Amino acid sequence: MSTLLVAGLVLAIFAAFTVLRAVRIVPQARARNVERLGRYQRTLTPGLNFVIPYIDRVYPAIDLREQVVSFQPQPVITEDNLVVQIDTVLYFQVTDPRAAAYEIASFLQAVEQLTVTTLRNVVGSMDLEKTLTSRDTINNQLRGVLDDATGKWGLRVNRVEIKAIDPPQTIKDAMEKQMRAERDKRAAILTAEGQRQSQILTAQGDKQAAVLRAEGDRAADILRAEGQSRAIDQVFQAVHRNDPDPKLLAYQYLQVLPQLAKGEGNTFWVIPSEVTTALRDVSKAFAEVLPRSAAATPADPARTAVAQAEKDIAQASEAAAEAVADAAEAAEPVTAARSGGA
Repeated sequence: MSTLLVAGLVLAIFAAFTVLRAVRIVPQARARNVERLGRYQRTLTPGLNFVIPYIDRVYPAIDLREQVVSFQPQPVITEDNLVVQIDTVLYFQVTDPRAAAYEIASFLQAVEQLTVTTLRNVVGSMDLEKTLTSRDTINNQLRGVLDDATGKWGLRVNRVEIKAIDPPQTIKDAMEKQMRAERDKRAAILTAEGQRQSQILTAQGDKQAAVLRAEGDRAADILRAEGQSRAIDQVFQAVHRNDPDPKLLAYQYLQVLPQLAKGEGNTFWVIPSEVTTALRDVSKAFAEVLPRSAAATPADPARTAVAQAEKDIAQASEAAAEAVADAAEAAEPVTAARSGGA
C-alpha cells in the first residue's frame, strides 16, 4: 500500500512538472525561439504559449526593444597620422529573433567589432580638424554601413553617436594655444575697429564743428562788411551832402597825423608833401578868422552871440595850434631819420 502511494505521488509530481514545462508565458516586447529535436520550430510571441515537454526546447528570451550599447574608447589613426580615442554609442533593435539567434553567434560582439572597423575606415580618410568638426558625417556613414551589414542578422541600427573624440595631450595643448591666439586676435581686431570708429566719429564731429565755425565766421564777416559798407556810404553821403571845403579836410588830415606817430614799432615813417600845404591852409584860415573877430564892434546888438562865437573861435585856435605842434613834433624824427640816412 505504501509503495502504491509513493508511486502515485511521484506520478502526480511528474505530471505537474510536465504541465508546467508545457506552458510558457512570454512578456511583452520579448521573443523566445523553440527547437524541436534540435531543429528550429517556431518563435514564441508575447503571451501564453504551449510547447511539447521534453521534445521542444525553449531558448532564453530575446529583447525586442531598442537597446543602447556604449563601447569602450578605441584608438583610431587619422589621415595626418594622429592617434585619437573615439568613444561611440550604438542604438539598435532586434527585428528578427530567429536571424539574431541563428545567423550570428553573438550579435552584440559582432556589432561592436563592426563598429570599430567601420569607424577606423571612416576616420582614416579624414584629418584631425575634419574629424573634430564632422561628427554628423561620421555618424551617418557608420549608420549606413552598420545597417547594411546587420540586416541579415535580424538587427536594425537606428543611430550611431560619437560620444567623445580625445586627441593626444600635445595636440590639446597646441589647440588650446591656437584658440587663445584666435581669441586675442579677435579682441585686437575689435579694439582696432572700435578705435578706428571712434577716430572717424571724432574727425566727423571736428569737421562739422569747423564747418559750422567757418559758416559763422563768414556770416559775421559778411554782416561786419555790410555794416562798414553802410557806415562808409552814410559818411560819404554826409560829406557830399554838406560840401566841405579843402580847409576842413586839411584840418582832419592834421588830426590823424599824431595817431600815426603813436605806434610803438614806428621808427621811420614818411610825411607826405601835402602836410605843408595843409599847415599853410590852416594857418591862413585862422589868420582870416582872428582879425575878423577882433574887428567886431561891441556895439553889435547880438553881443551874446558874438561872445559865444569868439569863445568857439578861441577854442578852435587852441586846437589848431596843438595840432600844428603835434605835427611839428612828429616831423622831427623824420628829419632826424633822413639826416641819419644821408
